[in-house]
Amino acid sequence: MSEDYLSKKIGKKEARKLKARSERRYSALVKGLRMTGLVGWTVATPTLIGVAIGKWLDRAWPANFSWTLTLLMAGLILGCFHAWYWLKRESKND
Repeated sequence: MSEDYLSKKIGKKEARKLKARSERRYSALVKGLRMTGLVGWTVATPTLIGVAIGKWLDRAWPANFSWTLTLLMAGLILGCFHAWYWLKRESKND
């Protein structure tokens, strides 16, 4: 086999690989699972951080209200806004 033939063959394979990578499409199921995971972690993480900090504050500085519940709600609200932002951004990319 000649070098010219091999280089053309390799070039065609490389072009197909690059085209496949640039046109990567996900199925609706995979895309839905990705979004569910993104939203779940985006909401759960600040909520759990709020609970942990709230429990520590309840022990360190007792107050007439519960730091744990207050920061749980703050974390939940922050997580929901952050998830809304990501969903809005992802829907624009489609």
